Amino acid sequence: MTRNSFDGARRHGLRAALMLGAALAAPAWAQPGAYPSKPIELVVPWQAGGGADVVGRSFGAAVAKHLPQPVVVINRPGASGALGLGEVVNAKPDGYKIVLSSTELTFLNHLGLAKFSYSDLRPIARLNADPAAVVVRADAPWATLEQFLDASKKGDSNIRVGNAGHGSTWHMAAAALAEKTGARFNHIPYAGGAPAVLALLGGHIDAVTVSTAEVSTYVAAGKLKALAVMADKRVADGFEKIPTLKERNIDLSIGIWRGLSAPRNTPDDVMAVLKAATAKAVKEPVWIDALTKLHFSTDTYADDAALEAVMVKESAFFKDLAGKLKLSN
Repeated sequence: MTRNSFDGARRHGLRAALMLGAALAAPAWAQPGAYPSKPIELVVPWQAGGGADVVGRSFGAAVAKHLPQPVVVINRPGASGALGLGEVVNAKPDGYKIVLSSTELTFLNHLGLAKFSYSDLRPIARLNADPAAVVVRADAPWATLEQFLDASKKGDSNIRVGNAGHGSTWHMAAAALAEKTGARFNHIPYAGGAPAVLALLGGHIDAVTVSTAEVSTYVAAGKLKALAVMADKRVADGFEKIPTLKERNIDLSIGIWRGLSAPRNTPDDVMAVLKAATAKAVKEPVWIDALTKLHFSTDTYADDAALEAVMVKESAFFKDLAGKLKLSN
C-alpha cells in the first residue's frame, strides 16, 4: 500500500468513526424514520377560542422545543366533545393524531352520546384540572348556597342554570348537585362555558356551574358571586373565602380536567416519546404563563397511570349518576 492510499484509508476510517459517533449521540428522533417525522395533529373537540382550545394551543407552543416536529391544533367541535374524541378513537394508531381529552370522555357513553369509552383511548397525561363553582349574578337575591337551593325547591321555581351543552361536564355538575340536594333546575345548554357565563351576565339565566377559571375575572370585578366550589378543599386565586360543598354537608366534588390521549393501539415507543415531551412541556414558562393568565391551575399535571385511575373512578360515578337521573338517550 502506498502512503497516499494509506492516508486515504485512514481518512475514510476517521470519517466513518465520526459519523458513527454522531449517530450514537443524536437524539432518538434524529434517527432515520424515527417518530415523529412529520407534524402531529392535536384534535381539540371544542370550538376555537374556548378554554380547551387555549389549553391545546398553549401546549403546542410549550412542547415545540421538545419535539422535532410541530403539534398542530385541529378544532373538531360537536356533540359535547364526542365528534373530536371519536375521530381519534378511529384514527390510525401511529402517534400522528392525538386528542385533547377531558372529563367528558368518562361519561359520554353513559349518556348514549358516544359508542366509545375512555378505555378506547390511551392516556398520555393530564395537563391541568379545575373545580366547578356555583355562580350567580352579583345582584341575585341569594347570598348563600342554602338560599339558592331552597329557592329552587319551591313549587313555582324556575331556576335556570346554564351549562356548556347537554352532556357536558357542567351539565353533569348541576345535575349532580340537584340529585344530592333535591334541588330542581331548568338546565339551559349553550355552545360552551364562556357563552353560558355571558348569558348569566346578561340576565338570561340565573346561575352557572362552570370552572372557577371561567368566572374568576367577573367574580373579582364584582359582577358575579360564587356561592360554593365543588372541590375537596378551598380554591385560591380569589376564591379563598368561598366554601366548598363539603363544608355545606354536600358530599360532592366535580371539576374538569384536560389531558392528552392517543388511539388505544399506539405503540409503546411512540407513547414514550409523547409522554416524555409532555412532562417537559408543562414545566415551560410559556405554558405556565398562558394558564396563569386564564386562572387555570398549573400544578395538577398527572402521568398516564394517574390519569387512568381518575378515569376509572369518574366513569363509575357518572354511570351511577346517569342511571339515577335517567339522563341517557
